[in-house]
Amino acid sequence: MGSRGASPSVDSSRDSPRITDFALLGELLTGLAGRPGTRVVGVSGGEPFVERRGLTTTMRTLAGAGKQLVLYTSGIWAANADVPRWTADVLALASCVYLSTDAYHAAHLPDAAFVRAARAIHAAGPWIVIQVAGPAAQAARAQSLLCAALGPLWREHAEVRRVPLLTAGRGASLSHGSHQPVQPGADFGRCLLAAAPVIRYDGWVSACCNENVAMGEGPGRLRRRVSTGTELAAALTAFADDHYLRAIGTAGMGPLTTLRTYQDLAARPFPHICQLCFQMCTRQPAAGDQAILTLLGQRSPR
Repeated sequence: MGSRGASPSVDSSRDSPRITDFALLGELLTGLAGRPGTRVVGVSGGEPFVERRGLTTTMRTLAGAGKQLVLYTSGIWAANADVPRWTADVLALASCVYLSTDAYHAAHLPDAAFVRAARAIHAAGPWIVIQVAGPAAQAARAQSLLCAALGPLWREHAEVRRVPLLTAGRGASLSHGSHQPVQPGADFGRCLLAAAPVIRYDGWVSACCNENVAMGEGPGRLRRRVSTGTELAAALTAFADDHYLRAIGTAGMGPLTTLRTYQDLAARPFPHICQLCFQMCTRQPAAGDQAILTLLGQRSPR
C-alpha cells in the first residue's frame, strides 16, 4: 500500500477473553484514527462479530475518521434465518468485506447461512471478496454459492480469491500430517506483510499479521505493549522505521542471506517465510550490515 494499513483485532475466537477495558480500546482507536498516513484498516479476529460493542465502536470511530475499512468475517452471524439487525449498520461502514468459505469455515457455517451472509453484505453496499483456502474445487463451490446468493451477475458485486493455507496459527492443525514443502532461505522473496501491523484490543501491537505473533509468540522484537494513543503512535512509528522490517519488504529476505549476519541461513531449509524471519530478526547485524539494511529499506517508502 502507498500508505500503511493496520488491523485492529477485536477478538480471536468465541472462547477468547472478551473486551472489558473499553477505555483502552477508545485510546487505541483514537490513536489509530489520528494517523494521517493510515488510509486503509482491516478489522479482523478470529470472528469480530462475536464482540458487538467492540466491533461497532471500532467501525464507527475509524469510519468517522475517514478510514477505508476492510472487514473479515466467517459469516457466522447469519447462522440463523433472523440475521441480527445491528450487523447491517456495521457492514454499511465497510468498503470491502472478506467472507471466508473453505473446509475450515464450512464445518461451522452451512450453505444457507453463507447465502444469507452474502446477501446481507450486498444489501449493505460493500464489495465482497470470498476468500478460499484450498483447492480449485472449493473456489468453484464458492462461485456456485455466490450465484445462488446474488444471481448470475454476481461478478458485478463480488470476487473469489484463492489463498494458500497458512501453516502458522490455526492453519497448523489443518495441515498436520501433510507434506510441507521447504525451500532454502536464499530462495524467499519479499514479505509485504511486514508493513501490516496488528493492533489488538488489549494493547498488544505486532509488526505483522502472523497469527502466532499477534497471540504473543515469536520474537519480542515484533511486539509492543501500549496503553495510550500516544504509545500506539510511537509503536507504529518504530515498526515503520525498523531497518530490518523495511528491508525484508523491499529487497526481500533471500537477498539478505548474502549479508554476513544471515549467511548461514541461505542454505537452511524453512517451511515458510515466517520461520526464516523469526531467525533473522533476533540477530544483531554484523559490522557494516546495518548500513546495508538501512539502504535496502530506503528503496521504496512504506
